[in-house]
Amino acid sequence: MADKPTPIELQKHLSGVDYPASKDDLLAAAREQGAPDDVIAALEAVQEDEFDSPTAVSSAVSGD
Repeated sequence: MADKPTPIELQKHLSGVDYPASKDDLLAAAREQGAPDDVIAALEAVQEDEFDSPTAVSSAVSGD
């Protein structure tokens, strides 16, 4: 599997998202901002459905 996107890369493609945000909100924002496939795949793979901050997204993607 490809490397997971970095927190900086994730947030670059999630700028403007208002938190709390759902997984669907994050995916829509990432797609709208032209996120690469690895970012979309990483967001699709997370188990959580709601995120209260950018840090929560990064933690979920990295598996921390």
